[in-house]
Amino acid sequence: MIDNPYYSHEFHGDYELVSIGRLDLEEGGSIPDCELAIATFGTLNDARDNAILIPTWYSGTHQVWREIYIGEDHALDPTKYFIVCVNQIGNGLSTSPHNTGDASISMSRFPNVRIGDDVVAQERLLREHFGIERLALVVGGSMGAQQTYEWAVRFPDKVLRAAPIAGTAQNTPHDFLFTEALNEQIWSDARWNNGEYTSNKEVLDGLTRHAHLWGIMGFSTEFWKQEVWRALEFESKEEFLEGFLEPYFTAMDPNDLLAMAWKWQRGDVARHTGGDLAAALGRITAKTFVMPINEDMFFPVRDCAAEQALIAGSELRVIDDVLGHLGLFGVAPTYIPQIDDALRDLLAEEV
Repeated sequence: MIDNPYYSHEFHGDYELVSIGRLDLEEGGSIPDCELAIATFGTLNDARDNAILIPTWYSGTHQVWREIYIGEDHALDPTKYFIVCVNQIGNGLSTSPHNTGDASISMSRFPNVRIGDDVVAQERLLREHFGIERLALVVGGSMGAQQTYEWAVRFPDKVLRAAPIAGTAQNTPHDFLFTEALNEQIWSDARWNNGEYTSNKEVLDGLTRHAHLWGIMGFSTEFWKQEVWRALEFESKEEFLEGFLEPYFTAMDPNDLLAMAWKWQRGDVARHTGGDLAAALGRITAKTFVMPINEDMFFPVRDCAAEQALIAGSELRVIDDVLGHLGLFGVAPTYIPQIDDALRDLLAEEV
């Protein structure tokens, strides 16, 4: 295992590593001993019907959910629900390129993992480790939304409610291309070869370029026009990039980011129905609130609304946030109250 202090309890708080054994993958091959990093909040009741699952987004871990979304004053209330936050495969805490022994230094030796593989692993974890057969709610943002859709389509009888936030069930061509541009910042150094680097400087240079692209698409045009970064106590947009986005991404392992990006690009529930998205979303029986962010440049409202129209009994709940996609980090004081209102309404729905 390569030691990266970022992927530690010091940075991410308490979590448990649980082995689910051998995980055979959609693309072929397998992970011989797949470990999932999980954090739980609250108590599972005797009926085992108060469980909520939260999958993580690209680059994110359970920590953001712990700090911002979960609490007695939130809809995700651990005094009422048993909340299981599962770090996706490849995010650096669960099984990932950088922490898998001999395979750790080379992305070429880490297998391609799909969103569906994450969900199969999560279902096994919940069933075998906790005895949970049905979920009161699956909720996730961005890549977590992709996993939420996968859950609702793949295991409709196991999901009572679903809340995909700022994400789609089928990745768009534009989103694929932008994610490829993110990857290219890591690939672009001529000395990068199959996931191996000859110096830390090459790693940092690629990740710094990667962070700058997030500044372009992760935040909205209005975020920059209105100089919202001033509310975060930065004096210039350059200082914001250097003090906020660069430290966030340069702490991470590039091959972990590439593994997650590969999944993100290929997120598509329609593969279950021969490419028919309407048929795939027609499988969903969960009460579903589709929750795009109005200034999101990755997953615009129109893309999310088009999918929502294909889900029987679903509702579109648009979240107003000038930050755009990275509003998911809950920086704006008006963001979490909107999420809480929607999730409280959804959890109150009889299903």
